[in-house]
Amino acid sequence: MPDGAKFCGSCGNSLGAQAGPSGWGGYAPPPVAEPLDYTIVGSNLQIARVRLAHGQQVYAEAGRMIYKTANVAWNTRMTGQTLGEKLMGALRRTITGESLFVTYFQSNGPGEVGFAGSYPGKIQSIDLAPGQTMMAQKEAFLFAQPSIQMSVAFVKKLGAGFFGGEGFILQRLIGPGLVFIHAGGDFIEFLLGPGQTVQVETGCIVAFEETVSYDIEFVGSIKTAFFGGEGLFLASLTGPGKVILQSMTLQKMRRELAPQATMGNEHSINPINAAIGGIFGGDEG
Repeated sequence: MPDGAKFCGSCGNSLGAQAGPSGWGGYAPPPVAEPLDYTIVGSNLQIARVRLAHGQQVYAEAGRMIYKTANVAWNTRMTGQTLGEKLMGALRRTITGESLFVTYFQSNGPGEVGFAGSYPGKIQSIDLAPGQTMMAQKEAFLFAQPSIQMSVAFVKKLGAGFFGGEGFILQRLIGPGLVFIHAGGDFIEFLLGPGQTVQVETGCIVAFEETVSYDIEFVGSIKTAFFGGEGLFLASLTGPGKVILQSMTLQKMRRELAPQATMGNEHSINPINAAIGGIFGGDEG
């Protein structure tokens, strides 16, 4: 806006003659993320130890807490600020097969709470700037600061929804603040430039920035599709933006632990049945 402007050029609202108490022209300031004291311990069965100051909060998916000190209170809430947001959030979380509620932890004095994933893997923190958005597979989210907005996002392209291994449902995480994700095996990160593309085995995608384009491609030939051992499709991620992958999926883990259940091949499932089952999300971690 030009210097001295009294009205917003987009919405027409008055900017106010004086700044309000917040120093933002009478408008509410953007959310601020407090510093969070934490450590991630362990190797492939990691736990995030979070030390909370008096009154400090974090929220997590149901079942992620491992321990807490007695002075850390917890309660379940629906996500969202208004009743409409809470009802819509509950509907979307029901579609994804997740709990209607998330659990909030607040400390009365110095306290500690620990979180972990539900299978072997790694935990990683992502520090999101105000307005920065990260898309994550629906089982990757572990916990976050209350300044992080979490909602459900739907894959826009039909092919990506049917054959992408993550179904049509993703989680949208908007900063500012720290969000913690969990995935199988180890993390692999790519920082893609504009137009740069990486092709990934479906199911190995953990998270990517909203600026990254996500689609599904056929592997290239019938011979490669049936005898290459990687299935019929690959996920194609095109920059700019960050991409986070996992080296181990739950499907691979199940194959190694119980090979007779998968006939020794994680891609031996009928591709049509797999596509139908993938509409609202597969079994990948």
